[in-house]
Amino acid sequence: MTALSRPLAEMADAVLRTADGREKTALAREYAAEWFAARESGTITAPLTEREQIIGHATPPDFPARPDRPVLKHPRDVPRRRPGCREGQIALLHAVAHIELNAVDLHWDIIARFTDTPMPLGFYDDWVKAADEEAKHFNLVSDCLEELGSHYGALAAHAGMWRAAEDTAQDLLGRLAVVPMVLEARGLDVTPGMIEVFRKARLDDTVAALEVIYAEEVGHVAYGSKWFHFLCGRHELDPKDTFHNLVRRYFHGALKPPFNEEKRAEAGLPPDFYWPLAGETPPQSRGTPD
Repeated sequence: MTALSRPLAEMADAVLRTADGREKTALAREYAAEWFAARESGTITAPLTEREQIIGHATPPDFPARPDRPVLKHPRDVPRRRPGCREGQIALLHAVAHIELNAVDLHWDIIARFTDTPMPLGFYDDWVKAADEEAKHFNLVSDCLEELGSHYGALAAHAGMWRAAEDTAQDLLGRLAVVPMVLEARGLDVTPGMIEVFRKARLDDTVAALEVIYAEEVGHVAYGSKWFHFLCGRHELDPKDTFHNLVRRYFHGALKPPFNEEKRAEAGLPPDFYWPLAGETPPQSRGTPD
């Protein structure tokens, strides 16, 4: 017995098929608590002999369920507002909430979609924890929006957030390279600037929420790096070359500095992974002029 109400992949699929943001995150947190309670009780210990009972299989949707609002638009059609005014601060928080809700689905999707690839139980521990934290992040930011008189769905949102998942739906290594190691790593670069925006606006609750997100996103990038290196080792692939090849295949556009090198290093991303994808060599590797 696994002490789970249903296999983990079926839990993941159920989250992906729940449309409302608050309901989706409530279900995500309920399932995460169930998973970790079973893990802590010692009833989930045999990933190979009991794999069907523990992980199971699912046929996740190509695109996760979404509420009627926000209206999803092409990025160029989403209005940009300056964060120095209250409308701009609401727009920035709304964009963050949208990112966090997509992250909830991305982390459950990696569990549901790649069950044919045998992985250690630690892989599932990491992504369930990441999904649980993203659900918490969405609720924190949604609470901040509501304190400002708005809510998630009040504004239009980026329609391309799920593209990385669609592009890597058949490639677990590609998913790990693009989602945690590129997209979430970008969050480490930009979040300190967002924190300063809201600190200057004296929105202390929002600052506190973003500081929680900033601290926990380091772990999500680290999970990506850890399991990317694990699979490279399994298949005798060079991690750096493989990362460069996959990002060039699946990520649309060059990576953009400035990079938060300290937090990226903390998450297991060395400079020679990402600087070449920005069209530059790592600063410490550049030669001095003659």
